Amino acid sequence: MNNIKDIVNRNIRQYGMLFALVVIVIFFGVVTGGRLIWPRNVSMLVRQNAYVLILAIGMMFCILTGGNVDLSVGSLVALVSAMSGLTSYNLGLPTGLAILISVLTGLLAGIWQGFWIAYVKVPPFITTLAGMLIFRGINNIILDGKTLPLTGLYITIGTGSVPDIAPQTVPDFLHIGDLLKLQNKPEYLNMTMLLVGLTLSTLYVLFIILNRKSKKKRGYEVAPLWSVVTKAVSFFIVINLFSYWLAMDEGLPIMLILLVALYAIYTFIATKTIPGRHIYAMGGNLKAAELSGINTRRIMFLVYANMGLLAGVAGVVTAGRSMAASPNVGANFELDAIGACFIGGASAYGGIGTIWGAVVGAFIMGVMNNGMSMIGLDVFLQSVAKGLVVLLAVAFDMYSKSKSRLG
Repeated sequence: MNNIKDIVNRNIRQYGMLFALVVIVIFFGVVTGGRLIWPRNVSMLVRQNAYVLILAIGMMFCILTGGNVDLSVGSLVALVSAMSGLTSYNLGLPTGLAILISVLTGLLAGIWQGFWIAYVKVPPFITTLAGMLIFRGINNIILDGKTLPLTGLYITIGTGSVPDIAPQTVPDFLHIGDLLKLQNKPEYLNMTMLLVGLTLSTLYVLFIILNRKSKKKRGYEVAPLWSVVTKAVSFFIVINLFSYWLAMDEGLPIMLILLVALYAIYTFIATKTIPGRHIYAMGGNLKAAELSGINTRRIMFLVYANMGLLAGVAGVVTAGRSMAASPNVGANFELDAIGACFIGGASAYGGIGTIWGAVVGAFIMGVMNNGMSMIGLDVFLQSVAKGLVVLLAVAFDMYSKSKSRLG
């Protein structure tokens, strides 16, 4: 019983938010009459909220350095979207080159802010607040209030799916859609999506097993075998069920490939690299990190440059999904990203948080946005609900910290 209690205490933030996600999905699934979990809506949920996941990954690194945030990412997404319209539509550049220039615009903006924060010592709040105003202004200058259409690779990235290798008729015993009264009973399953889901879930289970074996061999403390098996089986089922759901619609979204790649890359950076450890050390104790020889200025510079890069990616994704460069895009994107990080377990003081937590928090924000819109909740009440969720998440973090200190 003590071992179970210790496991729960160590993982309460991470798995507590995952449980909250399940509860929120069930709640909105019921109140929307099952519409929230229609395969088409789940597929659209991934595409519509991709920007939150991308921005939340970068924002998590900012928060880890000491509770800092980037208020400019929404305006930077708008600027990147405007650059997409300028280069692709106005200048007529090839779509691939236009995308590259747009992403580099985000990176350069991140480098600009990183310089002021790391080397001029302007507080991140002030620097990014200024950036929010500057980038939004440049966006409006470029577009001059006009909306420019986008085509080609932009639309493929934003709305496209991987072609199916061999669509298969849905067997009668797999018509889960009938039980949930989905809008359209699928006639074919996308085999590409099913194979990708099975492959990823198998690799994930092997990773969990080999990781535990490696830690045990090196003498590290490992979780009980039953806990590891439960986790592996649960994620195997969830990944394959999610894959089946997408297979009933258009299959594997291009957007999902991008999201999985970013998650894998940044999880590796955060957990397996020296810069990742330095970021956590800065958030834990900045003075101690400096005294131990960590170049905190360079780390801070890289964190905000990376945030600009990911904002550039999010800008391209957003422009592709909307098929246009709009002067009004990106409003409140920074609030969704910050909220996703804190909901996903990031500490308001820095040093605590995971990329996995940011992803879970982003899905919570996405499901809430989608569910509240589907039930016709007033947009102002939606803001109230999201604000309360973020406040409660941070309050829970503070409570957990005070309890651990007393313990």
